Amino acid sequence: MAQFLSTSPVAVEQILNSISLGLILVDAEQHVCLWNGWVERHSGVAAGQALGRHISEVFEELPSRAILNAISNTLNYGLPVVLSNALHRSPLPLFERSEQDDEKKRIHQSITITPLNADNGSRLCLIQVSDSSTSIKREKILRTHSEALKREATTDSLTGIYNRRFFDEHYKIALGHAVRHNVPLSIFMLDIDFFKEYNDSYGHVAGDKALILVAAALRKQLLRATDVLARFGGEEFILMLPNMAPELAMDFAEKLRRAVWDLNIPHINSRIGDRVSISIGFSNFYKHPEVDQHMLLKCADAALYEAKKSGRNQSHYLPLQNFHVPLASSTASTNIQDQGLLKQEVGPV
Repeated sequence: MAQFLSTSPVAVEQILNSISLGLILVDAEQHVCLWNGWVERHSGVAAGQALGRHISEVFEELPSRAILNAISNTLNYGLPVVLSNALHRSPLPLFERSEQDDEKKRIHQSITITPLNADNGSRLCLIQVSDSSTSIKREKILRTHSEALKREATTDSLTGIYNRRFFDEHYKIALGHAVRHNVPLSIFMLDIDFFKEYNDSYGHVAGDKALILVAAALRKQLLRATDVLARFGGEEFILMLPNMAPELAMDFAEKLRRAVWDLNIPHINSRIGDRVSISIGFSNFYKHPEVDQHMLLKCADAALYEAKKSGRNQSHYLPLQNFHVPLASSTASTNIQDQGLLKQEVGPV
């Protein structure tokens, strides 16, 4: 093969012009010695017009300063240079020309500059140019698909808020942060009152719409990037608010309850009013000496049970330190009431 190529310059020229790679060779004075077909097609400059001219004068636009400096350094010091597409999108004015119209799209390039030694001892510089536009498009597509899959994995498909999986993962992180830094962490569990009766009365399509409206109303109450709202399952939602003290959590619970009540979604079989309402149970972790990661959730769930048992459309706070006391006993209720934090109950007004 080497012998054939050495005696067949036409074959060498055909090979250089047929490869899907740009090849430019410049001498020590940066004059063009080689200009293959790929470069011809994408520069719009024929080889006959390029050969013998300075590399900075050949193109219809001046090449970037980065590639001109790289060529000079390679010729002066004999070191190869790689211009990655991440930092240098289009160092050379090369274009993808559409046959349908005159629009020219600049090609994203990956360029390798290699020093070569000529027979007379002088140094040459080989510039290899590859079109990275396709790979960039592929990366964008893969990134888009990856982000879409991530959203699907962490987002509830109906309401658009976070799902149970996302909450479970971030709850462990938030609780660990609260333990290490001695900051509060509040958990709210919410349930739409008599939602089964709502579906029976209005149908599941209307039920889905109600879930979407409730989720949107709850999300509007969040003000910080660290606040998390998730659909816990069915008609139940859960919120996690780092660095929120119990006294602030009580006011926030009322804001949540009122936001849903003010949606004024009709509910003829509600038993407590003429519209959709929610019950809220919440608890708070703050500087507890020992805490199981499930205990705070169970405590908020027990508070939600009490809110529903006490009439619904209200919020109920259960301190974490009182959770070990059986809720059914009168002693437990007395202990919690003594703290003035048993529940907030607001009528449907």
